Amino acid sequence: MNIIPEIKIKRLAIKLRPAGERMVKRGHPWIFEDSIVKQNIKGSAGDLAIIYDSKKNIILAIGLYDPTSPIRIKIIQFEKPAQINDEWFTIIIKQAYRIRKPLLATDTNSYRLIFGENDHLPGFIADVYDTVLVIKLYSHIWFPYLNTIVPILIAQTGCETVVIRLSRSLQSENKTYGIQDGQVIYGVLDNEVVIFREHGVLFSANVIKGHKTGYFLDHRHNRNKVGGLAKDKKILDVFSYAGGFSVHALVGGAKEVISLDISKQALQMASDNASLNNYTGTHAIFAIDAFEGLQRLIDQHKKFDIVVIDPPSFAKRESEIVKAENSYARLARLGARLVEKNGILIVASCSSRVVAERFFKISEKNIVSIGRNFQIIEKTYHDIDHPINFPEGAYLKCGYYRLD
Repeated sequence: MNIIPEIKIKRLAIKLRPAGERMVKRGHPWIFEDSIVKQNIKGSAGDLAIIYDSKKNIILAIGLYDPTSPIRIKIIQFEKPAQINDEWFTIIIKQAYRIRKPLLATDTNSYRLIFGENDHLPGFIADVYDTVLVIKLYSHIWFPYLNTIVPILIAQTGCETVVIRLSRSLQSENKTYGIQDGQVIYGVLDNEVVIFREHGVLFSANVIKGHKTGYFLDHRHNRNKVGGLAKDKKILDVFSYAGGFSVHALVGGAKEVISLDISKQALQMASDNASLNNYTGTHAIFAIDAFEGLQRLIDQHKKFDIVVIDPPSFAKRESEIVKAENSYARLARLGARLVEKNGILIVASCSSRVVAERFFKISEKNIVSIGRNFQIIEKTYHDIDHPINFPEGAYLKCGYYRLD
């Protein structure tokens, strides 16, 4: 399959500073520019970087060279030498698929098959929505390998259509070899909105224009848990976006659900997703800033059996961590005030820079600060199709608290 013209790749010989070498030996997939002390030739995007032990001169790892990123080399193969060819990619993709098989035994036909570094393909995401495969690229290191990888992904998933999405940084560059964001590179896409199932509940993803690849698959297990807790309950879903928690709650038998989000467009998606399913409860949408909306509900003396607070990432860079922590603290206080006696507060974070232990500590301290005691029901992390193989790969955490 020729998606783009063939790109010739070179082999680079690399040696690292001791600190960089230690990181590679620990299995960390990132080599920063200032870790490189020796390089035999100038590298281009996607060139194979062979990392040699500085003393023994044996191969430590193989990575892909990225000349425009501070993460200059992204490791794909550790410890032993390998030919990076069709067979290598087939093995990697089959390994990834095996991890997801238990999920596919449920009534679910949407999943993340490739999760970047965590599946040995850094900066490469592959999500499946029914029979549509959506690839999202975050680095131009992958263009030389697209002609090889895409047929293997099609063969593994059985997908009939492939859409390619490009990160904002890639879209701003000229070196995309004619590939456009949202381009169908295989098969036919009858409708850019694709209907899919997660644990028997129907949702939609706009695979051409939607965020990321069209939907957020990582919270699937938490949405399913909320559905299981929802029967005859009143539920508030804050930062509801496309209604993931709301729709599972409605299908699970909730008598009343409010989806709260600042985006009217997102709330329309939430309503559309709800309408794909059968339910008997009421679904209301509330378009307002989350902090303002929570305070307004408190002022109206509203109470809910379950309050779900799942904000977007508050800390995308180091300088935003303190502000993010303050926001999590405020949300825990506001959310706890809206929970009925013996009700449940569910708080989540997708900010990798605020680690799980710190996030839970902030949430728990601020629940207590307004005079509510709590019992920890459960703490969850990534769903099965978002495996974690290095510290920076972990971002999702979710706490379930029963309040007195």
